[in-house]
Amino acid sequence: MNVDIRGVHYDVSDNTKDHVEKKLKRLGYAEELIVDLLLTIAHDKNGYVIEATVNFKWGNSAHIKVDTFDLFKGIDNLFNKLDNKIAKEKEKIQGH
Repeated sequence: MNVDIRGVHYDVSDNTKDHVEKKLKRLGYAEELIVDLLLTIAHDKNGYVIEATVNFKWGNSAHIKVDTFDLFKGIDNLFNKLDNKIAKEKEKIQGH
């Protein structure tokens, strides 16, 4: 799984990277199913916009977006949504 973290109007700090890497361990069960995980953290006057695009091995992709004032809570919410989406995709594939 390739992971790419980018910041728009925001310099991604080591602390932020460490927090994301901790959360990535939750997705370890689906590591062989995911080709790319692209994270974008944008900072503006209203807070943060955190977006994730997941590309699966079978060609599907999912895009998830979270708006938040607290960066770390936003990352937590994003990974909760990602976990649910990946579980649903995995069930679909196993059903076939």
